[in-house]
Amino acid sequence: MNGRIVLTFAALTLQEAGRRRVLHALAVMTVVLLALSAWGFSRLNANFGTLTTGEARLAAAQVQNLVMFGLSLIAALGTAFLAGPTLAGEIESGSALSMLARPIRRSSVLLGKWLGLVAFGGGFIALVGLAQLLIVWTTVGYWPPQPVTGLALLSAQTAVLLTLGLMLSTVISPMASGIVSVGLFGAAWIAGVVGGVGLALDNEGVARVGTVSRMLLPTDGLWRGAMHGFQDPTILTQFPSFADFPFLSQTPLTTPYLAWTATWVLLLLALAAVIFRRRDL
Repeated sequence: MNGRIVLTFAALTLQEAGRRRVLHALAVMTVVLLALSAWGFSRLNANFGTLTTGEARLAAAQVQNLVMFGLSLIAALGTAFLAGPTLAGEIESGSALSMLARPIRRSSVLLGKWLGLVAFGGGFIALVGLAQLLIVWTTVGYWPPQPVTGLALLSAQTAVLLTLGLMLSTVISPMASGIVSVGLFGAAWIAGVVGGVGLALDNEGVARVGTVSRMLLPTDGLWRGAMHGFQDPTILTQFPSFADFPFLSQTPLTTPYLAWTATWVLLLLALAAVIFRRRDL
């Protein structure tokens, strides 16, 4: 595999992503989210005088994680609907023939597009996530203990979802791949909430729903790890009754789970490469 070809396609994918209309919608939703967040935290700060220090940190962490979930959802929508047209759209339009008629491996094209999308998604999360953290710090004076870890895990969540979208785009239409990817993202999050309810009720069968879903699609697991990085570690010690709250996380991610996530991404990329290589253009 030629590294120069891969990087060339990565750069072309970044340029192409910047020209798509979905990016404009992504920008509008992001600005609206940040504006609402700034307004909401300013109102929250006005009520902090009636709260204790611990209660103020709890409120700030909960609302911040809620806004970060909104950010992850916007990123999920954007990357899912960017990943599909990046590959499937070119196949449907016939433009892929002009590229693949040359002595270029299809796997190089696929990897280059994947790298470009990962760079786009990671850059979006880093930029907007940092803006959100600064809004919270400016309005209520709260700064998370592990902001880099939290943003890195949100970026990894985006990479997982775009990998899924890219793989699906090798077998179904661009629109269908985006819809399925976002649907699975939502289903994994709901399954995680159901698993949390099972833990709260000490029901092993229901709790296993969340565990299985996080293995099949690691987005919810990465999201919970990001939440743990954004929240004050003393919150759940002071307020144990909030341990099962959907926007708080009890434990950080383990190394084996991160290794499984990396393996999951590699497996889906390999599957996408096999399907793309055998597909008639």
